[in-house]
Amino acid sequence: MSTATLTQNTTLNIGSVTVNSRVLQSPLSGVTDQVFRRLVRRYAPESMLYTEMVSAKEIHHLKELPQVMNIAPDETLISIQLFDCRPDFMGEAAKKAVAEGAQTVDINMGCPVNKITKKGGGSSLLRQPEVAEAIVKAVVDAVDVPVSVKTRLGWSEEEINILEFAKRMETAGAQMLTLHGRTRAQGYNGKAQWHWIKQVKAHLTIPVIANGDIFSVDDAIRCLEETGADGVMCSRGTLGYPFLVGEIDHYLKTGKKRPQPTPIELLTCAKEHLQGLWEYRGDRGIYQSRKHLAWYAKGFPGASQLREQLSQIKSLEEGLMLLDAVITQQLN
Repeated sequence: MSTATLTQNTTLNIGSVTVNSRVLQSPLSGVTDQVFRRLVRRYAPESMLYTEMVSAKEIHHLKELPQVMNIAPDETLISIQLFDCRPDFMGEAAKKAVAEGAQTVDINMGCPVNKITKKGGGSSLLRQPEVAEAIVKAVVDAVDVPVSVKTRLGWSEEEINILEFAKRMETAGAQMLTLHGRTRAQGYNGKAQWHWIKQVKAHLTIPVIANGDIFSVDDAIRCLEETGADGVMCSRGTLGYPFLVGEIDHYLKTGKKRPQPTPIELLTCAKEHLQGLWEYRGDRGIYQSRKHLAWYAKGFPGASQLREQLSQIKSLEEGLMLLDAVITQQLN
């Protein structure tokens, strides 16, 4: 697939929702909150972004909605991802998500984490296709916005069942499928098996989004060329790098690459991220910021020492001081 072919179509149709971008920001637990989404949105104004993964059980039992469901009034092109194994809980949660402003609802059927799978959620649904199908039907019946599914190839290399599973999700009413090209057993190890994404794309009529090992513009180009997918979803490549979705989107629309951010630009973004988390969550935001700030500290002399220092900060002032000191060094 040539560059001209890649850049011919810039839109993605998720049921009734048309998105003028084929690049999506993955839902990431403990990462894709309002603060992070605001940074991604700056560089990717037309991409679909996702909230953190939300437990339908938590929504059911809490009197107040969990903070991870918070969608700012001015946020558009925003989806929420839900997980559970009970169709009725999922339908109820989907209604509340749409009431909060979600423009699509995504169902997690791919999370490999034990605490999720042992309760029947996430990728364990690959072993329970009838339950997965019932969940999709329940959510589709509950809301008037498009419903999508994010999943993996199968439970293990010996249990890859994605072709049949994906078709069942489409038949149940899913209007987009995002496929992480790994099995549950792989976790995040080894290489994503993009050839399966190509097969699923040929097998379905709904849009198929490729996920797994998208860490750069070149990765995205190669993935789209190899799979023929309708778009790509960025996950771990955006940790400490909220520029990635926008970089890929810009290339697919123009055929040109944006200049990568300098260390000063990275660290300035880190400062804004830190300040935003402090304003959003107070002291909890400071502790949450440690991992984010460590992700930003890469690719320049002294980055490893800075990572260690940032991973232990106890206040906003301490974090800003450390970042400003390195920015000053870079300027000199």
